[in-house]
Amino acid sequence: MRLPGWARRYSEILHEFGFDRKEDLRAARFLDSLLERKEPLGTLERMIRGHTVFVIGAGPSLSSAIPHIKKFGQVTKIAADGATEALIENGIRPDIVVTDLDGSLEHLKKASEENSIMVVHSHGDNIGTLPLALLFRHCIGTTEGRPFGRIRNFGGFTDGDRCVFLARYFGVEKIVLFGMDFGKKIGTYSKDVKYDRKVKLAKLARARELLEWLASRKECKYYTTTEKIRGFEKIRFSDLEELTKKH
Repeated sequence: MRLPGWARRYSEILHEFGFDRKEDLRAARFLDSLLERKEPLGTLERMIRGHTVFVIGAGPSLSSAIPHIKKFGQVTKIAADGATEALIENGIRPDIVVTDLDGSLEHLKKASEENSIMVVHSHGDNIGTLPLALLFRHCIGTTEGRPFGRIRNFGGFTDGDRCVFLARYFGVEKIVLFGMDFGKKIGTYSKDVKYDRKVKLAKLARARELLEWLASRKECKYYTTTEKIRGFEKIRFSDLEELTKKH
């Protein structure tokens, strides 16, 4: 389902962070040239449409959430890049991984080997790492700009909020956030490479704003187990079993 208003928000992101639209397009074209024609879009939709989905970020609270996530083997789990490492280390297979390839390659590869669908995002800063997408069994390419060829645009900016936009795109019923803190502390699993703390915090602030905008559309039900986010209902771990029951 297309998302009206995304183009304007993409333009705002380009302006705020000084990104180059042409470089984003160049990266998207390169990723398109790498991908095979067969895409697991139907599988994604079957995993998500009408279901409750766990979206798992790499924030500081992730470690405390892991034992609770582990109890729900049948719930579709979408992991944001670095969170994949925490899940794999704890014997949890993410069904879908959303990544721009700056997390642990070792754990991204392990997820792929366990048949996770890898949603690889292209942007002007990761052109050099995009060939890593060839290592993944089931791969979908994305961009924040105009979709074309094998490149999709589900919406979203950072790996974490792109997970939520992806779930919304495929008709999810309920989304529950784990490890999505949006505070001043950066999670241990957040990145596998050096980063600029100030820029990272600005990106998290923008991601939070985008989630609040998405939730205002009221197309599905949004919940969070961590920090309060406007439009998301705070839920306790003890209430997850009731929430995930099919009625």
